[in-house]
Amino acid sequence: MPRALGLTRVAVVEDHLLFAESLEVALTLEGHDVHRIEVPVQTVVPAGWLLTALLRVRPRVVLLDLDLGSAGPGTRFIEPLVRSRAAVVVVTGDTREAVWGECLRRGARAVLEKTASLNTILATIRLIGDGRPVMSREERERLMLVYHQEKQELQDVRARLARLTPREREVLHCLMEGTTVREIARASFVSEATVRTQVKSILAKLEVCSQLAAVGLAHRVQTRLVSH
Repeated sequence: MPRALGLTRVAVVEDHLLFAESLEVALTLEGHDVHRIEVPVQTVVPAGWLLTALLRVRPRVVLLDLDLGSAGPGTRFIEPLVRSRAAVVVVTGDTREAVWGECLRRGARAVLEKTASLNTILATIRLIGDGRPVMSREERERLMLVYHQEKQELQDVRARLARLTPREREVLHCLMEGTTVREIARASFVSEATVRTQVKSILAKLEVCSQLAAVGLAHRVQTRLVSH
């Protein structure tokens, strides 16, 4: 038997239509007052629009995806939603522990994988409705520590990248695109020896021993910035 309607007002913020509809149906059958906030797939929407739509609903619980397509990263909405006294449960396909730790640091009550069963999601909402913790303090602290460690490491990498000259940044960007030293030299009308000297300087400033490691560092920072 479904529970009494209006047990908990839940907002679902998810740009994957099928997943959002599945959550809406399951939560409604449980008796929750469900409001699905549709995120346009192709039309770029301002972050303020989505936040305003959420605050207008006045949800008790928000099931929030992190990859919201045209609306950008979902992490930006956690803190304002928490300030509105909504309990934020992040439901994401991103399995990186540092990302989970960041969500918790911003105030999310829990982070669940999208592969989690509907029963797990429903149980999480019940715990919140009952005013009970949904994650152990030890697990929250562990994930937040992972986030802080990665944040410190990324700051260190950015500081090393800042040492590069504009030309060295150009060369590193070419390496990230898979361009060879010979191709860089040909496109820049300089000798291969000159490009190799520039690559050697890049490796020294980034404190790595190979082009692959240098590219890996740059991609790591770039990916983190794009994601959040």
